[in-house]
Amino acid sequence: MGSISHYLREIGRGKQGARSLSREQAADLFGQVLDASVTDYEVGAFCIAMRVKGETAQEMAGFLDATATRTRRIPAGQRPLVVLPSYNGARKLPMLTPLLALLAARRGLPVLIHGTATEARRVAVAEVLAALGIEPRTESGPIAAGEVAFMPTELLCPGLKRLLDVRRVVGLRNCAHSLVKLMNPSEGPAVIVGSYTHPEYAVSMAEVFALTGATALLLRGTEGEVVADARRLPQMDGFVRGARITLEPGQRGTLTDLPALPTEIDAANTARYIRAVLAGDTPVPASIAAQVEHILRLATAS
Repeated sequence: MGSISHYLREIGRGKQGARSLSREQAADLFGQVLDASVTDYEVGAFCIAMRVKGETAQEMAGFLDATATRTRRIPAGQRPLVVLPSYNGARKLPMLTPLLALLAARRGLPVLIHGTATEARRVAVAEVLAALGIEPRTESGPIAAGEVAFMPTELLCPGLKRLLDVRRVVGLRNCAHSLVKLMNPSEGPAVIVGSYTHPEYAVSMAEVFALTGATALLLRGTEGEVVADARRLPQMDGFVRGARITLEPGQRGTLTDLPALPTEIDAANTARYIRAVLAGDTPVPASIAAQVEHILRLATAS
């Protein structure tokens, strides 16, 4: 067994007294956590310490470095891979991340959805995908242009799934819940779509995308999901190899022309709505249509 006690002494001194780690130190620390080479007590202490201290961009970049070397990578294809993390699920609004994925795929892009259920009372992306006939992959491999693939987190990185599950024990989110919205499992060019729920995460996620040189789309999504809220037009910022550009300034308040979203948000009704949109029987929500165009723009620029 390894030990991360020397790192815990640095990061575990409270919000005011804690010291930040370098990118290299953070990668070493997180690698040991992912490898399960430390005790459960140390993992719990790490999660609580980082929760209190908060991660710097350098630390999060180090965590991503460690994750990348332990992730089953998706082979590069002819076009950039669109990466859609899905971890929050649907609570009051329908789970439309699969609609975003299918619209992007229809434009010829390969699309990866990765995720796992972290909220027991929410509709998870896997349920809606299953209702659409898209089953989770059981092995990693290439994703063709125009294809949507769903890979559970445990297939991409088992250690990351274990860390996400710590929440079920301690009752608090940890840095893994932020990391999964920033990670790039592709061996080649990719467009990472990241979402935030609070303004401070918009700042921290933007810092990480810039530091790691990512090509990404960042927006306030729907209940933590990466798909734009169909009732609003949120601000959308892009990153091209780390350089930030404003793609969509956004509009305040609710849109005047609201889409007819399903009132029952179970998987079957959501899948029925998505099929109607894809068939042209129901209009594509304007904000999601705009999001697809911005993803295409970033894919061309990556």
